[in-house]
Amino acid sequence: MEIVPFADEHVDAAAELLALRHEAQRETFPQLPAEPDYRGEIAALLADGATGAFTDGAYVLGRSLDDRWGPNIWVESAGHAARDLELLRDVWASAATAWLEQGLRAHYALVPATDPALLDAWFRLGFGAQQGHGLIEIPERKWPPTVREATEDDIEGMVEIGPLLSRHQARSPVFSSVSEQTADEVRADVLDDFATEGVANLVYEADGRIVGNFFVCSIELSSAHSGLARPPGAAFLGFAITEPEFRGRGVGVALTDASFAWARGHGYTTMATDWRETNLLSSRFWPRRGFEKSFLRLHRFIG
Repeated sequence: MEIVPFADEHVDAAAELLALRHEAQRETFPQLPAEPDYRGEIAALLADGATGAFTDGAYVLGRSLDDRWGPNIWVESAGHAARDLELLRDVWASAATAWLEQGLRAHYALVPATDPALLDAWFRLGFGAQQGHGLIEIPERKWPPTVREATEDDIEGMVEIGPLLSRHQARSPVFSSVSEQTADEVRADVLDDFATEGVANLVYEADGRIVGNFFVCSIELSSAHSGLARPPGAAFLGFAITEPEFRGRGVGVALTDASFAWARGHGYTTMATDWRETNLLSSRFWPRRGFEKSFLRLHRFIG
């Protein structure tokens, strides 16, 4: 076995491996891209500065993204595939050596959740499950009378509860390092929403104030769901928050039903969302609503 740095000459062989992996995943999730340009996906990673390793039967490619989590490397949906999963572990070990020499200690990998053996290969490299991606064929739901689409009169109400999500994620057992949003940051996001076509903030009112807010839009607006992990023409449920004192009272269920009704009313048949696996509330709530895991984002920090 010879492991070499990934180069242009390896794109065709890597594309064949990627096609085998993706077609196997589509047997469970036919909503994923049906005829992607596998070669183009890999070439685009290389053009964007991705580096990695290759051997006959396996490859891995990663690139650095937003450094708000510190120096990092991301192995995205088209960034890995293998005919022999032990070879995948070998090529990651080779690539990770070079990445660590560059000071890139936070490693992420987006892996099909439908392949237990592939996940096991990554787990045995020291990775853990950080984020789940979920898909659902949108069920028919009536619009709940307790939920409505927000208007500009609701901006300050949404600003008031907006930071609750990042505040919750900072606590145990998520321990997210992303800073809590300020009121001004939330207000700017909400104003952007109102200026964007084809998106909606759905709100639930109780006791004279907004106590729940879900945001829905096209999957095209999600940077987390891209490439082979982006079901074409899907809706995306991108933000969900309920005031702590109102949890367990049906607020989240009503907002989910309204999200389904909104999406179907806008012609969508598939919806995607994502959640932190360590968020005990969301990692239980979304599967109970019918979302099935399509991908897991794995994480390893090399100290």
